[in-house]
Amino acid sequence: KIEKAKPIKCGTFGATSLQQRYLATGDFGGNLNIWNLEAPEIPVYSVKGHKEIINSIDGVGGLGIGEGAPEIVTGSRDGTVKVWDPRQKDTPVANMEPVQGESKRDCWTVAFGNAYNQEERVVCAGYDNGDIKLFDLKTMSLRWETNIKNGVCSVEFDRKDVNMNKLVATSLEGKFHVFDMRTQHPTKGFASVSEKAQKSTIWQVRHLPQNRDIFMTSGGAGSLHLWKYEYPAQRSKKDSEGAEMGVAGSVSLLQNVTLSTQPISSLDWSPDKKGLCVCGAFDQTVRVLIVTKLNKV
Repeated sequence: KIEKAKPIKCGTFGATSLQQRYLATGDFGGNLNIWNLEAPEIPVYSVKGHKEIINSIDGVGGLGIGEGAPEIVTGSRDGTVKVWDPRQKDTPVANMEPVQGESKRDCWTVAFGNAYNQEERVVCAGYDNGDIKLFDLKTMSLRWETNIKNGVCSVEFDRKDVNMNKLVATSLEGKFHVFDMRTQHPTKGFASVSEKAQKSTIWQVRHLPQNRDIFMTSGGAGSLHLWKYEYPAQRSKKDSEGAEMGVAGSVSLLQNVTLSTQPISSLDWSPDKKGLCVCGAFDQTVRVLIVTKLNKV
């Protein structure tokens, strides 16, 4: 148990090795800190990353997840999304901020993807107004954007270390959207399917590490829903102009359970024990669960 002066909003092990086990955290003061849990008194890396609270953090390049540099991405209420390489002090390696005249939106969620070789990498960010933006770190440009009309609570690629395949985005009003990220149409972007999962906020989505077509969503009504994505017969087709466009599949509910009267705000799967997961809720309880029969779906 380690206590710090500033409240911590988010954390990740994603940019470190299993041997090192450095924990990167974002706090209410906008600080990004990296802690060695064996000697947690002073952070091994510290930067005043944002002007306001860091809402979301993700790491890649460590834990055998994704090729390339061990980077950390942070999203903040100040409207910016920044990518950090802990080997570079004080300044981010990428900074995505609103263009001049554009109003700043509260960034609620960030996720890495497409890190299948040393050069390729993208960051997806979701905002309070329903905006989803995909930043290409290879070209340092905005690759795609859309709006799902409601605050984006969580985004996650089905795997970080493969060619972009699928992205799930969950929202404030109980809907989630699955985007097929294999085919990007010049004007229509990525094909997607949406599902009204429940009446309340879907706080988080997490894909099963051992089967990326199965994912769990956690809800404001204290419930967990387990979903399976079915691919269409053909994942792409040509439009009237001859341009390739994606075809969305379908989503089916495998199982759901209500665990709490309070929202389940965080969730994670075990990377090596299939079906083992943990969740935290507003009732200040951490629950460890096991999901069985996953090899049969």
